[in-house]
Amino acid sequence: MEKCPTYHIPVLLDASVSSLLTKPDGLYADMTFGGGGHSREILSRLSGSGHLYSFDQDADAEQVAAQDFQGQDRFTFVRSNFRYLRNWMRYYGVVDSEGRGGLDGVLADLGVSSHHFDTEERGFSYRFDAPLDMRMNGRAGRTAADIVNQAGEDDLARILLLYGEVKQARALARQIVRQRQQAPILTTAQLRDIVEPQGSTSAGRPGRSRGLLPQVFQALRMEVNHEMEALEAMLEASIACLKPGGRLAVITYHSLEDRMVKNIMRSGNVEGRIQQDFYGNRLSPIRPLSNKVITPGPEEQQQNPRSRSAKLRIAEIL
Repeated sequence: MEKCPTYHIPVLLDASVSSLLTKPDGLYADMTFGGGGHSREILSRLSGSGHLYSFDQDADAEQVAAQDFQGQDRFTFVRSNFRYLRNWMRYYGVVDSEGRGGLDGVLADLGVSSHHFDTEERGFSYRFDAPLDMRMNGRAGRTAADIVNQAGEDDLARILLLYGEVKQARALARQIVRQRQQAPILTTAQLRDIVEPQGSTSAGRPGRSRGLLPQVFQALRMEVNHEMEALEAMLEASIACLKPGGRLAVITYHSLEDRMVKNIMRSGNVEGRIQQDFYGNRLSPIRPLSNKVITPGPEEQQQNPRSRSAKLRIAEIL
């Protein structure tokens, strides 16, 4: 299959796809199409009777799929949030009427594409002066500006602490509320100007605000797109939609995601509750193939800096 430009270099490409594909003639789902890197590799390894369903709610991803995967009869693009995997697999007749069985593998790369950060008008990056948007699906939902200007101080502090692990979350939330009372905070540059002094002051030295900025922008992005709720729904749907012996492969980039993925692969639920039968045998529909995560080697990390925090976990349905 002819290659085309992608949003970024796919992370852990061979490790993830090799672990995922157990049957070349199977049915697979790529939950995070992005620029099509992982999907392209999966398709290159499928036989004529195999099929891939790739999900993305982003209009740019849909355009990539339309241009570069045109004529691929083994490929179906689904423009939707991946939390609706089960509904779409029922729609396409992959699973039964109860939404079970059908798929041989599900892959998700949870990293945000560099394409989003480099597209100035999307408002994902503090490097530009752009509208404070951050929506993956630009068609609906609250923007980051809506949250920054409308959420109460307690809610802002919760978002910053939970999703960004911002230590000074309360102080920063208070400062945001104070600033928006003077004028609405509508651009990434306005938010950056509020965050940078807070980071330098709390850390006691200049430069530390550069570490605070990505934390704050990550927190808002995750809240805008309901990322943790969608991830939980997708993981639970994957377990239901996979056949016995089917594989679930997930690449994470920060501790909140990784903890949820680790828990569900060990116990079948995102809380990590181990359930046992009367005899003490563990009850779980899924098991990790290894207790160790797979991480990129030094060469990949050097070639692709965004891979440095990546962790790949793989599990199998029982």
